[in-house]
Amino acid sequence: MALTTARALALLLTACAGAPLAAQPAAQPPPIPVPASPTLSMPPPADAVVLFGGADLSNWARTDGAPATWRLAEGAMVAGGGDIMSQEKFQDVQLHLEWMEPDMPQASGQGRGNSGVMLQARYEVQVLDSYGIDEPGTGDCGALYGQYAALVNACRPPLEWQTYDMVFRAPRFNPDGTQAEPARLTVLQNGIVILNNVLVKGINCGPLDPDLKNPGPLVLQDHGCPVEYRNIWIVHLPESGSDAYEGHRQ
Repeated sequence: MALTTARALALLLTACAGAPLAAQPAAQPPPIPVPASPTLSMPPPADAVVLFGGADLSNWARTDGAPATWRLAEGAMVAGGGDIMSQEKFQDVQLHLEWMEPDMPQASGQGRGNSGVMLQARYEVQVLDSYGIDEPGTGDCGALYGQYAALVNACRPPLEWQTYDMVFRAPRFNPDGTQAEPARLTVLQNGIVILNNVLVKGINCGPLDPDLKNPGPLVLQDHGCPVEYRNIWIVHLPESGSDAYEGHRQ
């Protein structure tokens, strides 16, 4: 004898009443929005050395000395064709640069918009699409690669311009050539402090010159992802200031 529709529904509800409900995954809150950087499109100061102003790659070369071949697009240069280095070398320096992550939704981990900013061709600060990660690690965006993770995730979404503003202090050496102090680094990403005067633990990328007493160039990494860079400039910083209470006045 066939069950009526109402009877069949009643039996189904009775059977399901005692069955435990499957656990539902907790809803993930959306990433906290990071405002546009207050230094975005910031013009270089009068004493700055402009490494890339959008017009050409005359201040850059491949790390093997060959001409840089990164593609130019709307005032930016797009990673591709090998790592490139600045002709300018530096010790203590203030650095400003802007970059934009490509949208690579099918990629994951280190394959997602990977690049890097290498100070003196020795110390790499990671560039990666780490947008939305709760706790960035030592391989995520903003990390001093393999040494210190960013204090907070200050990433904006792909296809939006972001900034790094860095203050780098080169290692100090005793008169006999032994190292007295390691390098130090402070990094702001999009105006937010993500590395706070950290003591650099040593070289974390293939150095062009392993002698830490020598100045070195800025290197931008080509990791096979079309990361874009623009508005790159540095200000050379003096090793120390005066120890006098007041300067000489006429």
